[in-house]
Amino acid sequence: MSANVVILDYGSGNLRSAQRALERAGAEVTVTADPHAALDADGLVVPGVGAFEACSIGLREVGGPRVIGKRLAGGGPVLGICVGMQVLFEQGIEHGVTSEGCGEWPGTVERLRADIVPHMGWNTVDAPEGSRLFAGIAPDERFYFVHSYAALRWELEPASPRMAPPLVTWATHGAPFVAAVENGPLCATQFHPEKSGDAGARVLANWVAMVEAR
Repeated sequence: MSANVVILDYGSGNLRSAQRALERAGAEVTVTADPHAALDADGLVVPGVGAFEACSIGLREVGGPRVIGKRLAGGGPVLGICVGMQVLFEQGIEHGVTSEGCGEWPGTVERLRADIVPHMGWNTVDAPEGSRLFAGIAPDERFYFVHSYAALRWELEPASPRMAPPLVTWATHGAPFVAAVENGPLCATQFHPEKSGDAGARVLANWVAMVEAR
């Protein structure tokens, strides 16, 4: 059976194009702000465009952090996209204003250290060995980015030597930044897979397969 995926509608995000892309990847997709549907779905997608603070406020208004936390506690897959990835970190700093994130990962989202900002257009990524999100994708494939802020460091360490560390994918625009993360049931991409052609479609198909295999 196809995976039942909810795209969380909290007033921000490229919802319809993400919906179409996930449907092409084989999922049955519902766009809703209903926290019960978000909790019960096989997979949850947290989109996001615009400012960190606005997305964080909107997410809290629909109970997003609680839903995400409860899903992850039960091993329920979650995928963050663009600012939907950024708000998973502890905090973001934009224009000197610090805003609270969901706190699933330690660290701060901050302005890219590049001569040209925003980072808008196609870029390659450096995915680690064993990545499931990027399985079957050639190293020279490009993904579509549009952002001025990102996590410039990865600060989460495994709780014990027996735990597998998260798989972190990097990209470079002026300086390296986190382009994607695979951390148990929690995955995220800074780029927009729904706008990234065949390579992005493969990322979404890989994620849907991960949801179905759970």
